[in-house]
Amino acid sequence: MHEFFSRPEYLHVLVNPVLTHVLPFAALGLLLALLAGSPGGTKIALILVFLSAAAVWPALHFGHEGFDRVRSMADNTGGDWLLIHRHRAEKGAVIFYVTAGLALVAVLVSLRWKKTLVSLGWLTLIVSLVACAAAIRIAAPAGKIRHREFRHAEPPAAELQAAKIEAGED
Repeated sequence: MHEFFSRPEYLHVLVNPVLTHVLPFAALGLLLALLAGSPGGTKIALILVFLSAAAVWPALHFGHEGFDRVRSMADNTGGDWLLIHRHRAEKGAVIFYVTAGLALVAVLVSLRWKKTLVSLGWLTLIVSLVACAAAIRIAAPAGKIRHREFRHAEPPAAELQAAKIEAGED
């Protein structure tokens, strides 16, 4: 068990589903709570959105920590997909931080000004849906790193070039 938890690439794989699976369900809960007009449900859903979007920090941290190890296990094409995955994650992380911050602000502000809950809730929902789309876009290359059967095309050349430049490899 200690060996498993001391390997950042495994921790990255454990945390990632929070962004790709839990966040969409938290957003769905927020939508349902807003439609039902439930202030308590809306606050709970906002807290779930906050927690799931904030998972981007450990996902990025463990992803960076495990990058070299995974790269050494991948073939050349898999290494290219890994670069694209990291590039997208670094560029897309901001939307998760914005989502988490907005959800937290919505809860805290609504404690003082109750009428702000609905409008901040809808705004958070819209931003969280953008974050869900970003999660899908970031996750797509990850499956292609070690699984050739998911590779139906070569990595996009322009994006790969940008990722290599950012990584200092070109």
